[in-house]
Amino acid sequence: MVISCWGALVRKLLMMKPRVVFVLGGPGAGKGTQCIKIVEKYGYTHLSAGDLLRAERSKEATQYGELIDSYIKEGKIVPVEITINLIKRAMDETMAEDATKNKFLIDGFPRNTDNLDGWNRKMDNNADVKFVLFFDCSNDICIERCLERGKGSGRTDDNIMSLEKRIQTYMQSTKPIIELYEKEGKVRRVDGAKSVDEVFVEVQKIFDAEN
Repeated sequence: MVISCWGALVRKLLMMKPRVVFVLGGPGAGKGTQCIKIVEKYGYTHLSAGDLLRAERSKEATQYGELIDSYIKEGKIVPVEITINLIKRAMDETMAEDATKNKFLIDGFPRNTDNLDGWNRKMDNNADVKFVLFFDCSNDICIERCLERGKGSGRTDDNIMSLEKRIQTYMQSTKPIIELYEKEGKVRRVDGAKSVDEVFVEVQKIFDAEN
């Protein structure tokens, strides 16, 4: 009886799919800060597409390093196959350690239709996208926050030239993704211009309702 129950539990865990919340908004909209709070309160695993790419380019003898570096410095979007492979690898590693940890915040992805198409091709049957958490924030505030952050972050893309390119890329490429998900009723919009604590109050309302 015990063996039978254990076998059923193992099968159930193996069948669990990652439950994904995409976190979108302009650079400096507060995505990373709020993700930290969501992880603490709701037990999600936070995967930042940007952090995964930056970590990969800093490794020695990585096939993607120089390519990722050139794209990030130009404020361009890294080829989708690279980004999705890094995200999938991170999710697989997390669930391999603990199969019950199947709730993920994917921060800064998908950033364009190519990202979305690539996700649908590779991950549509392998993960469930629950909703899109969108931090709506003006470009001026986003730039101001990033420049302030850049004073101590050491990030090569927290400078005015890269930021202007990133904002332009966001407006041209990411906004249409948000609009697409909005038509499907999957967008949960938060005013990202408010204080960190005020924003998190709104975030909690969303997650409490979804859970």
